[in-house]
Amino acid sequence: MVNVRDGLAFDLKTQKTAGLPAAEWRVSDVPVSYESALTAMEQRVVAIAEGRAAELVWLLEHPPLYTSGTSARAEDLIEARFPVHATGRGGQFTYHGPGQRVAYVMIDLKRRAPDVRRFVATLEEWLIRTLAAFNVRGERREDRIGVWVARPERGIGHEDKIAAIGIRLKRWVSLHGISLNVDPDLSHFAGIVPCGVADTRFGVTSLTDLGHLVSLPEVDMALRREFEGLFGATKVDPLVPAKAGTQFLLDSRFRGNERSQCQART
Repeated sequence: MVNVRDGLAFDLKTQKTAGLPAAEWRVSDVPVSYESALTAMEQRVVAIAEGRAAELVWLLEHPPLYTSGTSARAEDLIEARFPVHATGRGGQFTYHGPGQRVAYVMIDLKRRAPDVRRFVATLEEWLIRTLAAFNVRGERREDRIGVWVARPERGIGHEDKIAAIGIRLKRWVSLHGISLNVDPDLSHFAGIVPCGVADTRFGVTSLTDLGHLVSLPEVDMALRREFEGLFGATKVDPLVPAKAGTQFLLDSRFRGNERSQCQART
């Protein structure tokens, strides 16, 4: 299927951003509750819209939970194994949890380019370029938002989703963002129909499931590099302590059992 988003411009470094301060880059070292993240995001977006704060990209992990977007269908919640949070973002049900890198992207589209389709396509391109750094071919699909990986070994037309996108705009400043499956427990997705895609040819995967054992800090470095290529320079959030990232390195050592379970499913 021809994907018209492939023909969109994937660069939000426009002339309008010449006087825009570098976006701040924040990495949280411990899991953040969904309620806390949502409150902080809402407050920051208001400050960005009013010109009182710089744009922000916030990388974090959540404890296991499900979120429902504005298009979520009740029947797609198969089993509420974890807390369910209603959100104002677009999309349907998704899962967040340890081993998944969530990036909340608070960008002023009014000052960059007030084009939602271009923004979504650029987020997809950001993920595709990040995956390419680990020799994974991620692709977009015209009829499905997010980034997909072909799985021909499972049969003709089989594909797995490795990254999800869900956004909301308030005064042309974006909320929510992307999630990339690095090393989550993929069985946790079984409680929902992820993003409303019930076709059995389409599942979910992760870097670990594909045989790429990489740490969250490695993924974070690739995310930042590819973000700057599409959105412009970033600077470390002044709220982030100097040793940010240490806890993720420690956490990855204690996810050995989870990693083994994921490998067993390949």
